Amino acid sequence: MVYYVYLIKTLKGYLNKSYVGYTNDLQKRLNKHNTNLGARSTKGYKWQIVYKKRFYSKNKALSFEYKLKKDRNKRLILLNDFKKKKL
Repeated sequence: MVYYVYLIKTLKGYLNKSYVGYTNDLQKRLNKHNTNLGARSTKGYKWQIVYKKRFYSKNKALSFEYKLKKDRNKRLILLNDFKKKKL
């Protein structure tokens, strides 16, 4: 099975927030976040995917998710890279 670790950020017009998670169905998970059925901290906002990484091992995905959640500098780099690509 394939697992994804993802970084999402709020759409323009919402408070600037980001969230890291993992899933085996990326589009379904994003839809849950955007319909207030995702994690508690994502409710009330609309989200877009900024970064995703594919894994073939759940343990490796969970390990990477944990590291990305704790590494604010890496998250900021990924967010800035996303902004540059949109310009």
